[in-house]
Amino acid sequence: MNFSMWQKALTVIPNVTKSEWDELDLVSRWLISTRAAVLAMTLTSALLAGLFAWRDNAFNFLPWLAVTFGLIMAHASNNLLNDYVDHARGVDKDNYFRTMYGPHPLNNQLMTKRQHLTFFGVSGLFALLSGLALAWSTGFTAVTWILLGSGSFILLFYTWPLKYVALGEVAVLLVWGPLMIGGGYYVITHVWDWNVAVASLIYALSVTTVIFGKHIDKLEVDREKNIRTLPSLLGEKTSRMFVLGMILVSFVLIVYLVATRYFSPVVLIAFLALPRLRQILPAFLQPKPALRPADFPEGQGGWPLYFAPLAFLYTRSFGSFFFLGLLADTILKKILA
Repeated sequence: MNFSMWQKALTVIPNVTKSEWDELDLVSRWLISTRAAVLAMTLTSALLAGLFAWRDNAFNFLPWLAVTFGLIMAHASNNLLNDYVDHARGVDKDNYFRTMYGPHPLNNQLMTKRQHLTFFGVSGLFALLSGLALAWSTGFTAVTWILLGSGSFILLFYTWPLKYVALGEVAVLLVWGPLMIGGGYYVITHVWDWNVAVASLIYALSVTTVIFGKHIDKLEVDREKNIRTLPSLLGEKTSRMFVLGMILVSFVLIVYLVATRYFSPVVLIAFLALPRLRQILPAFLQPKPALRPADFPEGQGGWPLYFAPLAFLYTRSFGSFFFLGLLADTILKKILA
């Protein structure tokens, strides 16, 4: 077992040669092929769902564990399916962006199609079993079936056709917010709470900036391949402003929920992410540079991606501070109860 590779694969998307790949253990291969570094965003959504449940004195560890495991397996399955579908459709040929910022298991001939589909099948099966177990625990309610059905639909059809008809970004917003956090809260507590659903958008908006950033980065090549992401339709400048708008809306939602007394003012800890926002703001106010800036990393989540890693840097900071703010709010609520 290569624990150092596990750690590396959980922080970046490591580049490996075929000979290095052949020496890796099964877990390392799964982590690399699923792009495990980005699974942290899903873990954060699961943590937030559990924290909202604990805040309302309705936390149950086993359902939360099933939610967390199931969501991570679903996200991993989606990443595997994305690579398979894009490979099968020929999207990832001719030095496409996906093959430049990290190893593509199929294009780089690290795995056979059968091995890749096996990874997808096993990961997807774990996700489905977790979902069915949670559905059973809630008594197979209509809400549970809606959550399970819509989540499964987006998992299977995000790459095609949703991403091709400018619905990919909307799908990401719905998944990382109302479905993961609001739905996670529901299967833990058996109660649907619209305040939680609204609050979930605070984090979901920051996650959506990452996918938006990635689609800005590959806007021109997506247009050439007839992949109609929102940025490919809106253009680079409008898309950059759209990203900043989503960040602004997330802060507005926090202020709104504090003003309506759903949150206490302590949640404003999330505003400590503003220095990170100031760090990336100049980049989003200018077009993407034609050449890699001297101080910008290359490969493993860096260039030729530009806006996506910057957005991820911000999202990681904002997600951490928002979680800390919600944790402090929860503890304060329990002390004052």
